[in-house]
Amino acid sequence: MANPQSTYPPLGIPIPNAQITPIRDVWAQNLEQEFLLIMDLIDRYPIVSMDTEFPGVVARPMGVFKSSADYHYQTLRTNVDSLKIIQIGISLCDWEGNFPSEALAWQFNFQFSLQDDIGIDFKKHQEFGIRPVDFGELLIASGLVLLEEVTWITFHSGYDFGYLLKVMTQCPLPSEYEDFYKLLCIYFPNTYDIKYIMKAITNTQKGLQDIADDFQITRIGPQHQAGSDSLLTAQTFFEMCARYYDGKIDPNMLGQLYGLGTANSSLLMNTPSTPKTQFRDLPGIHPSPTMANTAISGSQMPSSHNPNLPPSSATPMSAFTNPLLRYTHRVSDTRIS
Repeated sequence: MANPQSTYPPLGIPIPNAQITPIRDVWAQNLEQEFLLIMDLIDRYPIVSMDTEFPGVVARPMGVFKSSADYHYQTLRTNVDSLKIIQIGISLCDWEGNFPSEALAWQFNFQFSLQDDIGIDFKKHQEFGIRPVDFGELLIASGLVLLEEVTWITFHSGYDFGYLLKVMTQCPLPSEYEDFYKLLCIYFPNTYDIKYIMKAITNTQKGLQDIADDFQITRIGPQHQAGSDSLLTAQTFFEMCARYYDGKIDPNMLGQLYGLGTANSSLLMNTPSTPKTQFRDLPGIHPSPTMANTAISGSQMPSSHNPNLPPSSATPMSAFTNPLLRYTHRVSDTRIS
């Protein structure tokens, strides 16, 4: 259990030593071993920050679109369905910003073949990379998804969640954003997108590294690799909450994806007002003195929770009693028809 007297800053990041690997590289041969460790930690560290590395945006859809959000989603769908994921980075922490001593982040390296080298060992990815279907099965069984108790922290995360849903369902993304969003809410009931929140608060569209630099956060590991980026995402989230939300988090930010919003909202145009509902208190976070009274104004945005999704839509966790068995319960049971 986290120390209730802990303060922010600093985060509960252990000082790396010979026994601690800050970012654990995960390949096919140690995939199950690392998921066992994550499963052991998730109850104590239910905040998951995530980043992905993928080839980029290589195609744009043609035609007439219902809205800007529809165009952005169709671009996302076209590229996610056409391309392969390279890396997924995951960091775990608790609501006080404490990280487990076992690792600050996990970097999952997938099978991938590419001639160009951008600092990633693509030959190793080709020979020893994780099969997406294996990762998807273990992620479903891990306790990181399908549970209200777990919260995912991201930055500009439409593509990130698109690739995660693709590896879990092993099928193309839904053709309509509304169905994509329903699927997202099943697998990831609680999500926060830092870029969306920072746009709402400050009207900035800076990247993650620029925001972290503004917050004077020191990166651990190389930039543009998923493990390091996921850890920086977690650090940036807690600093943002400390500076702008008095150590709390606005529930109106729940489920909003930058550039996409929710299933019932278009692109973010205005900043949300202070919500009528209670902010969630983050007990270990204390605001920076100069930022504690920052005002937020504008129009209120909706919450992510979809009343049209019955509890039975989610895969029953009783199906995952033994998570490392190649169980017969398939991810197709949770697809949106």
